[in-house]
Amino acid sequence: MSILVADVHDLKSRLEWGQPGLTIIDVRDRNTYNHGHITGAISIPLDDLASRAKSALHTQRQIYVYGEHDAHAAHAAETLRTAGFTDVSELQGGLTAWITVGGATEGV
Repeated sequence: MSILVADVHDLKSRLEWGQPGLTIIDVRDRNTYNHGHITGAISIPLDDLASRAKSALHTQRQIYVYGEHDAHAAHAAETLRTAGFTDVSELQGGLTAWITVGGATEGV
């Protein structure tokens, strides 16, 4: 299975063009998520990821995942792939990269 790394520019373009057939998952802890995250991202902390994703999302859904750093995102993506998700991309640079390209955020 190939590792898919997504560029923040690509995700931003998809959202701007109204292609919402995707889910963005923030795997950082809930407190960190509450202080700022990509607009529309759902919070599923890494420890709960496999069980919560399986009950909440279709395994064919396109998923973008990000965490504290790229290694965190890579671990989350591998967790999802092992759980049977087939279209998982790691958002390179996470929230910092997203903010750098002017992506919308929400939080405190």
